Amino acid sequence: MLIIHTADIHIGVENYSRPDPKTRTSSRLQDFLRSLDELVDYSIDNEADLVLICGDVYKSRNPTQTHQREFVKRISRLAREGIKVFLLAGNHDSPNVPGPATTLDIFPTLDIENVQIANELNTQIVQTRNGSIQIISLPWIRKGDFMSLEKYNQLSNEKFNSAIEEKLIEDLDKEIANLDSSMPSILASHVSVDLAKTSSEKSMTLGKDYLLPTNFLANPKLDYVALGHIHRHQILNDDPPVVYSGSLERIDFGEEKDSKGFCVIDISTSTDKKNRLNSYKFVEVNARRFKTIQIKIEENDGSPNEKIVAEIEKHDIYETIAQVIIEVSSSRYSEISDRKIRDSLSEANFVAAIRKNVITESKNRLGKELHESIPAIEALETYLKERNIGEEKIRLLLEKGQNLISENPPQ
Repeated sequence: MLIIHTADIHIGVENYSRPDPKTRTSSRLQDFLRSLDELVDYSIDNEADLVLICGDVYKSRNPTQTHQREFVKRISRLAREGIKVFLLAGNHDSPNVPGPATTLDIFPTLDIENVQIANELNTQIVQTRNGSIQIISLPWIRKGDFMSLEKYNQLSNEKFNSAIEEKLIEDLDKEIANLDSSMPSILASHVSVDLAKTSSEKSMTLGKDYLLPTNFLANPKLDYVALGHIHRHQILNDDPPVVYSGSLERIDFGEEKDSKGFCVIDISTSTDKKNRLNSYKFVEVNARRFKTIQIKIEENDGSPNEKIVAEIEKHDIYETIAQVIIEVSSSRYSEISDRKIRDSLSEANFVAAIRKNVITESKNRLGKELHESIPAIEALETYLKERNIGEEKIRLLLEKGQNLISENPPQ
C-alpha cells in the first residue's frame, strides 16, 4: 500500500507576491498550487493508494472561493484516479468556536467519492484498492473546547496545557488499545510534539501550545505517525517513524534553508505486524527558493554600490524571493543607492527587502575619547571633521549647533 503524507499546504499565503497576469491571481498562490500539483502528479503516476493531508489546507479559516475551487480541483483529480484522500483538520481549518463548519466539511456534504475527513479524535477504516488501513485521527484541538468546562476554566496557562495533554494522551491511549492488530495502522495528527524543531531551530517547548510527548506517540502498535503543524520536515523517531512532512512551500525567510516536499510510505497489508513498513522516503518539490544576501561595508571599501552589486552577482538569485541585508556605518549610509541594488536583483522573482542596518560606531574612533565632560559643541565639531565635511559646511553647522545649545542650555 503506497501512502503519500503531506500537511500545511496553506493555500492563500500571499506575502511576497505580485499579480499573475495569466490567472489574475497572486503569484504566490500559483507557487503553492504548483507544489501541490507535483504531489498530485506523483501520486497518480505512482498509483498511490492513499493521500494523507495532516491539517492546514488553507491559510485562513474562511478561504476565498478561488482558493476552495483550486484545492477541490486537485482533490478531485486524485479521487477520480481511485486514490483515497484523508483530510485532517488543522488549526487554520477550524473555527475558533465549536459549531461553525471547518473548511473541510464541504466534502461530505457534496459526497465526493474517495474523500474522508476527520475533525475529531476517532479511528476510521479507509478501504483502498490494495487493502484496508485504520487511521487514528487527532485534529487540532481548540483550547476553547476545554475552557468552557468547569474542570479546566480556573487553571493557570501552564496547568491548563498540562491538563489538555493528559486528556489527549488518555483518549489516544484508548484508541490505540482498540486497534485491530491484523490491519496496518497510522496515527494522523495536527499537533506540537516535544522533540520537534521549528525552522529557526527553536524547540517547540518555547511556544504556548500544548505538547504531546514523542515517546508516547511512538507506540509499537502503530506502523507510522503522520504529523502536521510544524513546517520543517523532520523524523522524530524511527520505529515506528514519527514524522513531520513539513510544508510544501516556504512561507517566509525563516524557512529559507528548509527542504520542502512530501513523504512516501510503502506499508504491507500483511497480518504480520513485525515487517509491515517496507520503505519510507522524502520527495522534494520545486518550491520557490528564498535567498538572503548579507553584505558588510567597511570604512576602507571603495564604492559601496560596486561592492554590493559584485556580492549579489556571486549568488544564484534567478526566480528567487530575495532580500539584501547591508551593514553600513552612518557615515557611508547615504552613498548606497537602492535603485542600483534593485537593478542588480532584476533576475529575482520578488525583492522582499533591501535593509540597511547602521553599525553602532565606537566613540573612540573619532580621534579623542568622548565623555560627558567634553562640551557639546566640541563633540559636534569632532564628529563633523571626522566625516570629511567641507570647512564652510562645518562652520554653518557649528553655528546652528551653538544656537540650539544656547536656546536649550544643559541642566
